[in-house]
Amino acid sequence: MIRLIRRNAWVAGLCVLFILLAVTTKLIQPDYGAGDFGSLMRAVLPYAFAVAAQTVVVIAGGIDLSVAAMMAVTSVTAAAMMNGASESHALFVVPFVLALGLCLGALNGFLIVWTRVPDIVVTLSTLFVFQGVALLILDAPGGGAAEWLKGLVVGTVPIPFLPESVTAWIPKALIVLVICLAVVWIPLRRSQLGLSIYAIGSSELAAFRSGVSVARTKIAAYAIGGLFAAMGGLSLTLSTGIGAPIPGPYLLASVAAVVLGGVALGGGKGGLLGPIIAVIVLRLVRTDLTLLAVDPNATTIIEGLIMVIVVMLGAFLAMRGRTR
Repeated sequence: MIRLIRRNAWVAGLCVLFILLAVTTKLIQPDYGAGDFGSLMRAVLPYAFAVAAQTVVVIAGGIDLSVAAMMAVTSVTAAAMMNGASESHALFVVPFVLALGLCLGALNGFLIVWTRVPDIVVTLSTLFVFQGVALLILDAPGGGAAEWLKGLVVGTVPIPFLPESVTAWIPKALIVLVICLAVVWIPLRRSQLGLSIYAIGSSELAAFRSGVSVARTKIAAYAIGGLFAAMGGLSLTLSTGIGAPIPGPYLLASVAAVVLGGVALGGGKGGLLGPIIAVIVLRLVRTDLTLLAVDPNATTIIEGLIMVIVVMLGAFLAMRGRTR
């Protein structure tokens, strides 16, 4: 047990930080309860998927500035397709939107490999392209979502052998997040592709000499990032009931959570659990500032400063790692 904690010291530290923040939240707002936690998890959902998308790409040694824009495209696509349609129509919309996200991510990867232009330049360019596409699909927030899909992220999960006081703290949004991430991440982490993603993040040259197809692996990493972004876009539509054509504040939040979660910006190191806990911590910080009645503008400034500091620290550690 001690060896396991030492091996995952960073994640354990984040868990302790989360517990301390949870206690602080309870002290600030004594009647903070299960319903409030459920609302927090619904708010966290799109951020968590954005973080997952960024994590895979960063582990592969890249960065994706178009994550939020891909979420906008998939969100409005889902909302437009489900608007006024039957409930069963959503069964076809969900896989289509997930495939769309996969293709958008793969397009990023293909352009980076084919043009050999730095990923930060390519994804900055596709960010504007995807923003325009999202506004062409819906020029203002609108559309709709199937009721049964919205029900997937609202409420709690009833578990027969657990008392209601316990199940009240198990929101559906948390279960959806865990299942979606586990279905993709666990098989990927244990597969040859997963090992290749870590390998090219550590050293593309060493990976190439070991027989890894760097180009195909990079495209696959960005494609998986696009898949997670599509999940984020869908969760945004399900949470609000409409599509959002303007990208939200998910890009900087995703990078900050990736760094805070222990993933090296240089690539090749880290996992998914740390960044997910980190994004919950960051959202809980915002909740505490709101409960303290801090001015919303000041809250935004404080949140931005935290993210900038975390990202700068991550960049500094990445540079130190390269000079050694």
